[in-house]
Amino acid sequence: MRINNNIMALNAHRQLGVNQANSSKSMERLSSGMRINRAGDDAAGLAISEKMRGQIRGLKQASRNAQDGISLIQTAEGALNETH
Repeated sequence: MRINNNIMALNAHRQLGVNQANSSKSMERLSSGMRINRAGDDAAGLAISEKMRGQIRGLKQASRNAQDGISLIQTAEGALNETH
């Protein structure tokens, strides 16, 4: 029995797989336009990003609430002006 190994071919095949995986990951990042697509890309960055998104959502809601309050006061003011 004779076993032949072509070490250079095995290394080339392994390197091809690594390069294809890297290329696939790069294409995913390019197509999404985001730096972080999964927690595995940058776990700390993802945690910071999610915290900031939550803060942004809270600030947007606060702004909408303030605008609603202004509208309510303007409506009440208009009603008071009609009575005088």
